[in-house]
Amino acid sequence: MRIDVTKIQPKSLLPKKLEHTEYVVEINKLGQVTRVASRRNSDSATFNSQTYGNALQTFIRTPDGHVVLGSYRLTYDFDPKTARVRRDVTLVRQGGVDPNAKGAAIEMIEQAHVHPMAQDVIPVPAPTVDPRTLPDLRGVIEPAPTPAPTSS
Repeated sequence: MRIDVTKIQPKSLLPKKLEHTEYVVEINKLGQVTRVASRRNSDSATFNSQTYGNALQTFIRTPDGHVVLGSYRLTYDFDPKTARVRRDVTLVRQGGVDPNAKGAAIEMIEQAHVHPMAQDVIPVPAPTVDPRTLPDLRGVIEPAPTPAPTSS
């Protein structure tokens, strides 16, 4: 079963114009991006954060699986007519990077384990309310009980 993604996501949420971002990244001996050395943003903050996250998780290798150490330019171009993003990778400079550096995504995961956000949140207890004191919100007013008729 094939799902058409363009029907799931409303086109009204997509940018209305062409978007372009560029990142110069460094990689390690595994081909993992270790850091973003520089970047050029588009006008869309959402597109910038999505492409930045993608750049940090990127592996760059040759088609046969080898790694060429160095700095690379990642470009992301969004076309509103097709609602697609095109990513291109270009070698900027060979060498000059730390081949043993940790991947950026792995580094972020390790930091998240050291400083989990859930422990920083102090739970606030829910107020205790007696349900008998709450007003009737059904919109129906029940008449007060009347005494039973007496026979004379």
